[in-house]
Amino acid sequence: MTLYERFEQLVALVLSGLIAVVIIVALVELVRVVTHMLATETLDVLEPETFQLVFGMIMTVLIALEFKHSIVKVALRNESIIQVKTVILIALIALARKFVVLEEQASPAKVAAMAGALLALGLVYWLVRERDDSAARRGMEAGSGGRAGRRPPGQARE
Repeated sequence: MTLYERFEQLVALVLSGLIAVVIIVALVELVRVVTHMLATETLDVLEPETFQLVFGMIMTVLIALEFKHSIVKVALRNESIIQVKTVILIALIALARKFVVLEEQASPAKVAAMAGALLALGLVYWLVRERDDSAARRGMEAGSGGRAGRRPPGQARE
């Protein structure tokens, strides 16, 4: 490993540790809120405010977990840098969270802007995934004399 690669790995490990602390704090807070709601019998997920609070907190933990997962891949040297696809996926999850916690009185312009951003990110994610899948297929075909990727007649693509 070069000096920079070691530095990159060290930074990834430190970030991973910090994000783990954030995840633990967010999880403890989620457990505390849900436990309090259960104890006081105010946990009614059909009530919009409760739904927004609880599921917003759950999605925050999921976003942090996905972010940590992407950094761990760098730390374990499975990938050299954070992949664009992962960043776009995290942004998609974060926007989905915004829709979950959106107030009822949100302006139509705000909803339209968020929907447009969600569609644009979804399109970019699809394009990046298609590019990666296409590159992987070309690599497999080049490595096996063009036989990889071919399926027997009638076998569907996964």
